[in-house]
Amino acid sequence: MDLSGIHHLTAITADAPGNNRFYTETLGLRRVKKTVNQDDTSAYHLFFADGAGSPGTDLTFFDWPVARERRGTNSISRTGLRVSQDSLDYWAARLRDAGLTRSDITQTDGRATLDFEDPEGQRFRLTADAPGAAHPWARSPVPAEHQIRGLGPITISVPQLAPTDAVLTHLMNMRAVRDYASPDGGGQVHVYEMGAGGPAAEMHVAVQPDLPVAQQGAGAVHHVAFRVPDDAALGQWAARLNALRIPSSGEVERYYFRSLYFREPGGNLFELATDGPGFAVDEPFETMGEALSLPPFLEPRRAAIEARLKPLD
Repeated sequence: MDLSGIHHLTAITADAPGNNRFYTETLGLRRVKKTVNQDDTSAYHLFFADGAGSPGTDLTFFDWPVARERRGTNSISRTGLRVSQDSLDYWAARLRDAGLTRSDITQTDGRATLDFEDPEGQRFRLTADAPGAAHPWARSPVPAEHQIRGLGPITISVPQLAPTDAVLTHLMNMRAVRDYASPDGGGQVHVYEMGAGGPAAEMHVAVQPDLPVAQQGAGAVHHVAFRVPDDAALGQWAARLNALRIPSSGEVERYYFRSLYFREPGGNLFELATDGPGFAVDEPFETMGEALSLPPFLEPRRAAIEARLKPLD
């Protein structure tokens, strides 16, 4: 049983309309699903991805009225986004013109990178990726050749390596492949890869024992999800966690994919998620993400749910 890469990453916003504008207009992603948090229907759950809504490209957000994140360890500390090899100059200029906090283009782990923060302080790293499949969004304000191609690598911060390493290697079958000095405040970063490897299938673990414990809030990452191919594979992972007596959510039906949640020893929430059925399961591909979608079990409550949601557009 092998994971094939990053599936999606879910973060927290306290400003859903501003969040929607930034990710569609500045970053040029497609909003592929407009729905609600299935466990808290007062909150939007917004999904932004490539033009096809492909697994491995989704940035998703819970809309909660919370204060800003307190940064520290025991957190998912930086979100990687992949772009083509010749796109970093374009993005440096675009982010500068948007007035965002950003770094210069530099080398991180042997790759050209550009760090920046979104308007609520979520930390990102654009990484120049090797050529590969891409699904641009025709209506994006970003030219197709420069559009974000997907997630990865994802960096987590932990105070000690050994417990997290045991889960990544012995439970999740990742491979420890190298390490490098952290550009984010000291410590070593240890690189683990899944499947075929490469930035779309890497977890970077920064060991930072001197940092305070993080507190989630707006601008923080809530959890990261990893790709499994189908329901049968997810069932095998559920059985594996159960056999190892690792507490988990059990299998959860999210309608656009099936999921399984557990925490690694550093306190970070991990999700395993199936590649399908995808975001076009309940609306036409051409218009997905435009109207409010609700899974079947919430559909009878549509009027009450819609009444509590603020306008996005």
